[in-house]
Amino acid sequence: MYSQGTKGLSRIKTRIRELIAWADRELCLEEDEFAHRRGWTVTKTGFGARAYRDPRFDQLKARRSVALVAEEVS
Repeated sequence: MYSQGTKGLSRIKTRIRELIAWADRELCLEEDEFAHRRGWTVTKTGFGARAYRDPRFDQLKARRSVALVAEEVS
């Protein structure tokens, strides 16, 4: 019996990883495109899972901090 050894196993593992990555992209494609068009950040959190964030939330937080400091000073 002919064996491909670890090279064959390595190729199989690589192919499986590629298929999983492809399936993950396909599952989230529409949502990711929607988020990117709006300038949101997309963070992969697991297979078929993403966290979407609008960076404008950081600006709102900064404005609130400035407003609070201004109130304390007056």
